[in-house]
Amino acid sequence: MHIAIVVFEGVDELDAIAPFEVFENARNAGAELEVTLCTLDDATEITASHGLRIGINHRLDDLDPHLLVVPGGQWGARGETGAWAEAERGDLPEAIARLHDEGVDLAAVCTGGMLLARAGVTDGRPATTHASARDELRDSRADLVDGRVVDDGDLVTAGGVTAGLDLAFHLVAREFGDEVAATVATQMEYDPQDAVVMR
Repeated sequence: MHIAIVVFEGVDELDAIAPFEVFENARNAGAELEVTLCTLDDATEITASHGLRIGINHRLDDLDPHLLVVPGGQWGARGETGAWAEAERGDLPEAIARLHDEGVDLAAVCTGGMLLARAGVTDGRPATTHASARDELRDSRADLVDGRVVDDGDLVTAGGVTAGLDLAFHLVAREFGDEVAATVATQMEYDPQDAVVMR
């Protein structure tokens, strides 16, 4: 299984890196997966919302993922970087919609759910996002669910920031089994929240 995590200028660090670390540790525990950080363009480095610089070696268009993870960040700031800026530019939502049409499963952390909404893939479907953006998600035609992680099969969304850990642990357990997820949780000294809403 190939998992791509698409990042952008102003992405929230933990939204992207927390799932990345869980997936990498699952791979080390025997899960047959590859996880790749990527961007839409040729950027070799992005600066995240708190100033962390992240090196990037891959473009999304050059990958063939089974699952695309979309983090959020800075939605409420309405600035020149972050999830809201990406939604306004439109390129990332277009790529998300295209990949979903091609059969790629989607997951979103925090206000990455708003990027999925802007792509139109949450219309009429259960989803969640960061508490600060839930009214906007509800207004977007999504079926807003009050849950830390919402699993609707090929569309999995998580609430704010740290919920990305629970999303990643849930996906590891779903795809590779509870034993792998438990091994990773022990290694990371994390107790995943049992707060997944299945639809």
